[in-house]
Amino acid sequence: MENLPNHASSMGTFHKFKISGLVTALCVLAVSCSDNRGLRVAPDNPDILYMGRILFSDSLPPTFTYPGTTAMLNFEGSSIEMCASPGSGQFMVEIDSLAPFKINFTPSDSVILLADSLSEGPHSLRVAYAIEGWEKHPEFHGFIIGGDNATLLPAPERPELRIEFIGNSITCGYGTEADNGSVRYSYDNQNHTLSYAYLTARALDADFNVVARSGIGMYRSYNGPREGTPDERMPGEYDRTLIYNPAHYWNHRSFRPDIICINLGTNDTSLGNYDIDAFELAYKKFLVHLRTLQPQAKIVMLTGPMLHGEALKDVTEVLDRLAETDDHYYRFDLSEQTGELGYGADHHPSAAQAARNGEELTAYLRTIID
Repeated sequence: MENLPNHASSMGTFHKFKISGLVTALCVLAVSCSDNRGLRVAPDNPDILYMGRILFSDSLPPTFTYPGTTAMLNFEGSSIEMCASPGSGQFMVEIDSLAPFKINFTPSDSVILLADSLSEGPHSLRVAYAIEGWEKHPEFHGFIIGGDNATLLPAPERPELRIEFIGNSITCGYGTEADNGSVRYSYDNQNHTLSYAYLTARALDADFNVVARSGIGMYRSYNGPREGTPDERMPGEYDRTLIYNPAHYWNHRSFRPDIICINLGTNDTSLGNYDIDAFELAYKKFLVHLRTLQPQAKIVMLTGPMLHGEALKDVTEVLDRLAETDDHYYRFDLSEQTGELGYGADHHPSAAQAARNGEELTAYLRTIID
């Protein structure tokens, strides 16, 4: 079953441009993002396209906690730097058509050089949060475009298809960069961009939100008492912009998903100490809540790859029954992990298993997209 992390126990359409010259990653600059070395792009600039649950306010920079939260922009210039709050953690960066690479805002970093010696002409940048930042309190602080021709171009077009993923560590991409199942979880081996959810959203060119946390369940989080964990479960967190922070209610009207995918049940049934009736009741109530908030959405209930045996049978029967109660409810089973594709940290899905599950879900969602 799913383990808690040790510390806690989109897809826009871009024009692709080739880069000639040196691209430098992981070059940390110990400077302020407000200096005069280039064109300063404030984090609230409308030509930055954001995806994900983000707290925007007059007194705070864009603040977020969920993996997959994304910032995208188009620009001209010879270099580009990213600014974030120190200690924000790991992000995955894509520049033009080059391979993605990871950066890490440590407690001493506020600016990181993403690329220099860029060729003339337009470029595209996409930055996605790779980890769960509930204890790191990450913030976007903007970008600096360098060069005599530094220009921020119009924002990428927002995709029409909208998907929301609700889940646990599997959705978060827990341990996907680990070499084998005996490796313990760390932020260094978590990468949401290797998760089935992120890969599905990219494949479908979707605007997406992720509401997920390792260890969380529908009625009972990992290794909780059989009667449940009412203070730590998805229905109690879903309406919050920042997980475990009740101060900011999420405006559900700001994101109207066409499809909502729910992958919960692995932690509810963890260690065999569960009440399947309590799980079904909590799931049913949550579906009613989702239907009230998002009546337009098709809700897809998933079984995850870490469910096996009796737990898989019990969860499958519950979801099948619930799916029969509404024409907008759908069911899909992600294939179980057997070990043939290896394991990620703490025997979570490997990158290969997540890729397989992403391909499966992508193919299925194509059949229900209008």
